[in-house]
Amino acid sequence: MSDSPQIAPLLFAWYGRVGRDLPWRHTRAPYRIWLSEIMLQQTTVTAVIPYYQCFLARFPDIGVLAAAAAEEVVEAWAGLGYYSRARNLHAAARQVMELHNGCFPETLEELITLPGIGRSTAGAILAIAHQERGVILDGNVRRVLVRLFALEGDPRSSAAEKQLWLWAESLTPAERADDYAQAIMDLGATCCTPTKPNCPECPLAVHCQAFTQGRQDELPQARAAKAVPTVQQVGLLLADKRGRLLVRRRPMNGLLGGLWEFPTREVLPGATPEASARLLLQELGGSGSVEEAGKVAHAYSHFKLDLRFYRGKAGTAGYVGEGEHDWLTAAALRELALHGAHKKALKFI
Repeated sequence: MSDSPQIAPLLFAWYGRVGRDLPWRHTRAPYRIWLSEIMLQQTTVTAVIPYYQCFLARFPDIGVLAAAAAEEVVEAWAGLGYYSRARNLHAAARQVMELHNGCFPETLEELITLPGIGRSTAGAILAIAHQERGVILDGNVRRVLVRLFALEGDPRSSAAEKQLWLWAESLTPAERADDYAQAIMDLGATCCTPTKPNCPECPLAVHCQAFTQGRQDELPQARAAKAVPTVQQVGLLLADKRGRLLVRRRPMNGLLGGLWEFPTREVLPGATPEASARLLLQELGGSGSVEEAGKVAHAYSHFKLDLRFYRGKAGTAGYVGEGEHDWLTAAALRELALHGAHKKALKFI
């Protein structure tokens, strides 16, 4: 086992030399630390920074966020992905206002009751915002520990999860837990990377069992790949007499909740995409035929989307359907919070 007492001092020295200068490292405000941690879940720092800054300009504190409409929060998140994070963020803000008088909780037990906050995120908030001993195990830290201790097998298995938390607990110091958390996250992000780790520059190389064994490129071991299904859909670029196109807001609950999209439906079993598009046109009260505009491919975490867009004309009755909708010009559509797959359809307009 690695020499635990030596790990933190080595990380502190390394972090002092090469630690990243990030916007959320200039504050102790729990709201801002929480926001950065949620945004950084499954998203790169480069992608997060502009969203973080724009989000704070729009929602500068937890009270403003809690008072906003959920749809407004989702729109501010548009393009960052994993939209349940935005809905949880909003729900947690309201919970803090209602149950904690607007003051962010300062214990692990209270933090993990908030929507979207798990054990690792709570640990980061405790350490960085409250300067308490908080233990973290995000993706970067997980990879560092797997290599440091040469953990075999699936790093996401229940047995591995239990062991990794034990190691994370044992390495986290009682003092300077904030610096430790940020240092080990930086190490995973910039040095102990998923591929081609820069071991010669790693402050922990002398203690790293994977490096000692020459197995740093093998670990963590890859998880067994799961089959990813492909969903076939058709989308309709439905134009009114003024040339505006119809968009609908997705229900708040569920995949991509609160974002806008062009009307879609799945391709009917045994039917062609064109036949399914004609049916969609009829369902929306449109008239005439449909004309294929183009094809979009988009990948989500659990399925691939094969989406064909068709052009059609609105009927005299206008919109026939349920839910929030709007008719927008091409210029307005480019400013709208369309989800990723449908943003790709803007090139067909």
